[in-house]
Amino acid sequence: MRRIVDAFWNSRRALARAFHSEAAVRQELILLAITLPLLFVITDDVWKRVALISVILVVLAVELLNTAIEKLCDHLYPAQHEVIGYVKDLGSAAVLMSLLLAGLVWLTALWQWLDAVL
Repeated sequence: MRRIVDAFWNSRRALARAFHSEAAVRQELILLAITLPLLFVITDDVWKRVALISVILVVLAVELLNTAIEKLCDHLYPAQHEVIGYVKDLGSAAVLMSLLLAGLVWLTALWQWLDAVL
């Protein structure tokens, strides 16, 4: 049980540090805070709410992994390097894919909500 508690506090500390040092993480946490109330307007379906919040959490998770990769690359090889740049670009592309997924899910939910309201 102690290991689980320690892991929680380590994760919380890392998330707080990422929030203070990474603009993208701040933006995605703000997006999460904004979208939470919208869930209750857009749908009454619990599973749609879970899907809508899950895709935002996926974006945040991929962003954190991308940040970890970039920090590790910068630590191991601080100078400009073609392969390191490619690795960083791949991480950025992964974030883009997660954002596209989130956008698709949210736009679909909004489309259904607007169709029902109008």
